[in-house]
Amino acid sequence: MSSDFKQEKRRAASWFRTLRDQIVTAFEGLETAHDGDGPPGRFELRETKRDSADGADAGGGLMSVMRAGRVFEKVGVNVSEVYGELGDAAQKAMAARGVPGMKDDPRFWASGISLVAHMQNPHAPAVHMNTRMFWTPGAWWFGGGSDLNPCIEYDEDTAHFHGVQKAQLDPHGEGLYTELKAWADEYFYVPHRGRARGVGGIFMDDRNSGDWEADFALTQDIGRAFLPAYLPLVEKRIAQSWSDADKDVQLIHRGLYAEYNLVYDRGTKFGLATGHDADAVLMSLPPMAKWV
Repeated sequence: MSSDFKQEKRRAASWFRTLRDQIVTAFEGLETAHDGDGPPGRFELRETKRDSADGADAGGGLMSVMRAGRVFEKVGVNVSEVYGELGDAAQKAMAARGVPGMKDDPRFWASGISLVAHMQNPHAPAVHMNTRMFWTPGAWWFGGGSDLNPCIEYDEDTAHFHGVQKAQLDPHGEGLYTELKAWADEYFYVPHRGRARGVGGIFMDDRNSGDWEADFALTQDIGRAFLPAYLPLVEKRIAQSWSDADKDVQLIHRGLYAEYNLVYDRGTKFGLATGHDADAVLMSLPPMAKWV
């Protein structure tokens, strides 16, 4: 295995793009199948670029956003592949996480997929999914997961979402689902509100078991679990009737979601700190929200 992981980087970036294509196709299929007002929603595509201090090529990605669809009020499915040298603040943050060698060689490479969906129908849950690979000359790791964010909770929906995640993770080791579920419960917690952002899911970060192939396979299966965990919930809820009061509950919950992403989310902080396209980084924010 090469020290700079050229082949591994190509494979990881290709997988994130493949997963993106699968999800975009499935979501546009939902829009077509649902008999709602107006034409079915479609994703608008825009290439993104990362700014570097010296003007050198620093990578970028593809931003895919659908707005005002029949099913989705706003959904983004972004992929990125960025590289270069980390600035002082990012180097210190990485060093604090135990990444070796950052002072001597601040080069990095990162690729991933990031998805957030906000729904028209308040009974259909919002959702987040993200998986990524990160490399520096001294270390590599994987991270990410998915979590469900309903504003109106249904126990059977939560059970289905978690059940699919568990089934996908069980082949990778006994107890892994329990570990990643607990990690999600801790990570997607809003301290200043004293509550969770949603009903949880799975999450990992800094995943380096020493076996790149095993960790990449796990990351792929986290991605593969997303559509079967989420699509049936949307299909079940999108035709359910809702009231103005239900919409109000949704908008207030979106405020909680926005607070978390702007204050605590590690990916948001990293993206803005390293010069990635701000619109792509902040794609997760809802189109409308409300505070009381």
